Amino acid sequence: MATRPRVSRRSECPISVALDIFGDAWSLLIVRDLMFKGFRTFSEFSCSDERIATNILADRLARLEAAGILCKAADPADARRVHYRLTEKGIDLAPALVEIILWASRHEKTKAPPHLLRAMRSHREQFLADVREQWASS
Repeated sequence: MATRPRVSRRSECPISVALDIFGDAWSLLIVRDLMFKGFRTFSEFSCSDERIATNILADRLARLEAAGILCKAADPADARRVHYRLTEKGIDLAPALVEIILWASRHEKTKAPPHLLRAMRSHREQFLADVREQWASS
């Protein structure tokens, strides 16, 4: 595994460290799109509902890769095209994202599909196992 450069941190508080890695809205939305929507390409991310600017998208993808949250590889069918996937470290964000989704849907109006919310609430462990299995098999 490649060694990542040591990053200067504001503090060693776990919340501060986490925010240094994915503390902007775009980074977690990219992880969401990988994890729950199955996006894999730059083009798919750029067409997400939030319409991230391409320069910001490129920067956040590079940051997430440098942090070990995702990795990229050439598409076997077209080497000019890059596919992104979550690493084990990225997949480990699933419980946190589920909690954020449930919190937001409990307190705000969202477009989260009701069947997905039910699965997250009622069968959380199975839902998380399914997310992990999806990434293990892809």
